[in-house]
Amino acid sequence: MSSSRRLALLSVCTLLITSCLALDESPLSAASRQLLSEKDHKYKRDDSVPLWASKAGPFSNPSETYEYFSLPFCAPEGGVKYKTLGMGEVVDANRMASTPYMLNFNSDRTNAVICETPLSQDNLVKFRKAVKDDWYYQMYYDDLPVWSFVGHVEKEFKAGSAAEFKYYLFTHVNFHIKYNEDRVIEINVETDPSLSVDISESVKTAITAKFTYSVKWIPTPTTFERRLQRYEKFPLDPVHLEIHWFSIINSCVTVLLLTGFLATILMRVLKADFVKYSKDDPAMDEEESGWKYVHGDVFRYPPMKNLFTAFVGTGTQVFYLSFFVFMLALVGVFYPYNRGAMYTALIALYALTACIAGYVSASYYRQMEGELWVRNILLTCGIYSGPFLAVFAFLNTVAIAYRSTAALPFGTIVIIIIIWALVTIPLTVFGGIAGKNNRSEFFAPCRTNKYPREIPQLPWYRTAIPQMIMAGFLPFSAIYVELYYIFASTWGHKVYIIWPILFIVYIILIIVTAFITIALTYFQLAVEDHQWWWRSFLCGGSTGVFVYGYCFYYFFARSNMSGFMQTSFFFGYMAMVCFAFFLMLGTVGWRASLTFVRHIYRAIKCE
Repeated sequence: MSSSRRLALLSVCTLLITSCLALDESPLSAASRQLLSEKDHKYKRDDSVPLWASKAGPFSNPSETYEYFSLPFCAPEGGVKYKTLGMGEVVDANRMASTPYMLNFNSDRTNAVICETPLSQDNLVKFRKAVKDDWYYQMYYDDLPVWSFVGHVEKEFKAGSAAEFKYYLFTHVNFHIKYNEDRVIEINVETDPSLSVDISESVKTAITAKFTYSVKWIPTPTTFERRLQRYEKFPLDPVHLEIHWFSIINSCVTVLLLTGFLATILMRVLKADFVKYSKDDPAMDEEESGWKYVHGDVFRYPPMKNLFTAFVGTGTQVFYLSFFVFMLALVGVFYPYNRGAMYTALIALYALTACIAGYVSASYYRQMEGELWVRNILLTCGIYSGPFLAVFAFLNTVAIAYRSTAALPFGTIVIIIIIWALVTIPLTVFGGIAGKNNRSEFFAPCRTNKYPREIPQLPWYRTAIPQMIMAGFLPFSAIYVELYYIFASTWGHKVYIIWPILFIVYIILIIVTAFITIALTYFQLAVEDHQWWWRSFLCGGSTGVFVYGYCFYYFFARSNMSGFMQTSFFFGYMAMVCFAFFLMLGTVGWRASLTFVRHIYRAIKCE
């Protein structure tokens, strides 16, 4: 396939993805949801600025989200209207519903009444459960997020009796909105405990709730261009940030010192080996031992090379995908509360990088003299997307059963399937065809013997699982500090914005993984075990197993998550993330080991 045709194909696929991602956006909603710019978000006095309700749910279960009006709040006159969203926003469980709050620009209100309604027994049960489970709700005003809680719980002690829990529903909300000329700069929400309603089970009389709100507009010198800096600084407590930096530097220095010591030892041993094996001594040739002894088997292709090359191809795709995501993050695309931007980028980049997986997999498969190249391409198409589809189908079914906004609508699922069927698979196939037609040969400095040598009996600590544990521990130690902040952001309500630190950790992780895999490959060959292909991949990817083990620690020791839905979402999606981690780092480990093995056998005399 010529380069011009490939470029044309990629352009068509990019256009198709862009069209699909914006398929369900009307022109009006797009205009009200555009990224911040000079021409948008300008208002005159008393202009209507809608307050959209995004989602609600238990604070400790971030994946268990529901529509705002799943609770019996006051609905706006004329019924609830929904804002059309992009795919990334829908995947992020947002459902923008109109609210009855009238927050007209630069117009104060005091104790404005939304509605006054008696609470039926069913409504009381819903509100009481929400207060008991510490429900919050999230809203957006002029693209600025705001949060509040449904109510609060008080524990009362009475003499001679057990403690009693009282449940109070907040019925009054105070909005404090800052503005600069004709722009909204900041919004804050406060609830008034003195205007709450007791909805405890001990209350036997009929309960009537009067929902009110007040609005106070405050001028501020902060410019519109700097209004998001508040959210960027919000998670950066100076003390915590200093501890964060210190922990990262400490981990990096420790890992680099250990890596340096291992590198020094390995280079000294290799230098001695090169001197010994380079001598033209017939007696030494007859008494060959160590890694030179297996020169006739070290480049023997691995078993299940179809699966192996599919793993390598998909791991290469994940590596480039993560690199491109970091590039977008470093240039500021994923600014705080840019709704769904990360999910949109992941969907688009995964589809567009599918050609990398197909090309790498088919190219290596052909170099390894594989003949079933169609099966190889099909296996590459489904090696990651197949398990992910199975996990998604189960979790989406759970979310539907819970009636959660985490369940993707049918239309969004259709669009994702269209992108996968019309972009991901074709790009994988075209990449596979290009890789199959690649004329490069597998470079092996030594000739492979017809029959494999027998591997000597090895001690237990040189088998695959102990080697994987040793290989995964050092890279994991380089990232475990950062993992808490990532988990607190992904599975919590904190905002992660320190992308430069994460990128540094990512680079260190790649380097440490490559080096530790090279070291273990050398030690494996030194004891005349020539089956290093799969071992190097498994050792490199073992960090993904450590990360999944950390998931159990975080879930049970560092979070308050509970319930079947939240538990299944956490362990289900983290299993797929760790599988992607395994594929990427396994590929890094194998590629590094392949380069190392080629180098050492090219440097000695072997027939």
